Amino acid sequence: MVVFRSLKHFEAQIVNDFDGHTLTAVSSRDKELQSALKKAENKTDISRIVGDALAKKAKSAKVGPVVLDRNGYPYHGRVKAFAEAARKGGLEF
Repeated sequence: MVVFRSLKHFEAQIVNDFDGHTLTAVSSRDKELQSALKKAENKTDISRIVGDALAKKAKSAKVGPVVLDRNGYPYHGRVKAFAEAARKGGLEF
């Protein structure tokens, strides 16, 4: 699972490293999430919503345990909020 954060958006995707294929991905730019994202008060809340959405997509795709690739970002703030929401949603790290 690879995460990317910018000043405005947060994205995450689950990638099969052996085949080089993306299994599922979620972004704060996704149209399905826009109604939930309007309720978010800050960027940390946006990361939580993205983490929950990725966990739901991973369950429907029957993805097993994953490894969190922080992409060099510290495990703090938005990355931590995303990871905790994904775990709470049922994704195994």
